[in-house]
Amino acid sequence: MANEPGTLPRFAAVGAGRMGRGIAIAFAYAGHRISLIDLRVRDDAAWERLRDEARQEITASLEGLAQLGVLAAPQIAAIAGRVDFVRADAAPAALAAAELVFEGVPETMAAKREAFEHLNRHCRDDAILTSTTSSIVVTQLAELVRLPGRFLNIHWLNPAYVIPVVELSCHAGTEAAVLARAKALMEAIGKLPVVCGPSPGYIVPRLQALVMNEAARMIEEGAATAEEIDKATRFGLGLRFAALGVVEFIDFGGCDILHHASREMSASIDKERYTAPAIVNRMVAEGRLGLKSGSGFYDYAGRDVAAYRKEVLSRTLGELRHSGLWRAPADETLP
Repeated sequence: MANEPGTLPRFAAVGAGRMGRGIAIAFAYAGHRISLIDLRVRDDAAWERLRDEARQEITASLEGLAQLGVLAAPQIAAIAGRVDFVRADAAPAALAAAELVFEGVPETMAAKREAFEHLNRHCRDDAILTSTTSSIVVTQLAELVRLPGRFLNIHWLNPAYVIPVVELSCHAGTEAAVLARAKALMEAIGKLPVVCGPSPGYIVPRLQALVMNEAARMIEEGAATAEEIDKATRFGLGLRFAALGVVEFIDFGGCDILHHASREMSASIDKERYTAPAIVNRMVAEGRLGLKSGSGFYDYAGRDVAAYRKEVLSRTLGELRHSGLWRAPADETLP
């Protein structure tokens, strides 16, 4: 439910930079007012420059969506108007009104500490406090929070208002009810929350860093050009992983396939980078190979395997059609 007229927003993004603006668009697009808060004390001219820059970027982002047919041009002003720009002297009231607060200040512990000092003073006790950090582990930041049970990291993927996945990283003290409420609020604005523990890199950045570094290494070695690598990843790797999750993909093909491929590439390319983790070797030894053995990372007992394979094929064909690469069969036999 959106805020009633005349009330302060239920949601707040602290830090008026790129991430804060993207979060503001996501909530505004979903029909909610949100406070975009700048905690730095600025003179009038500096504040007006920041506010105008943020407003222009938000409007430009919405105009881009309108040009692609995602929304109608007349909707732009209404959506942008749901973002309340809040300068430092008005921050206490905006923070006190918010039930969910996203900290998005620069990635230094000094900046985080200063921001959470404000949040600790002004946020109400039942508010959920989060950080959007991409590099600092949730356990470190929890130490800065007055009520750590109501704290977790929520990592957005850019553009924040487009990519559905948000990664929720909890520490041991995060209350179960707080996690459930955070998930529900994210789902309510059309996001797809995934949960991970207090591990550096979350899920997506940890996986994509390996892929991106390996792509750069292949260019460096002369194995392939940037253009060929991008073609292969968009329409091979990316297309398959859009139809199957990474772990699902292991089970679908067989854990033994990964085991053998890792052995060969660890010998021919680099042992440290390609040696399979112990869990893969253990599963192969136990005969837990995935779909073909009835269990792997997932349990397939009682599952209609034929129907599942058909579903996976349907997903893959959907991705092919979307990419424009699906071809109908030839009408005539070629000589």
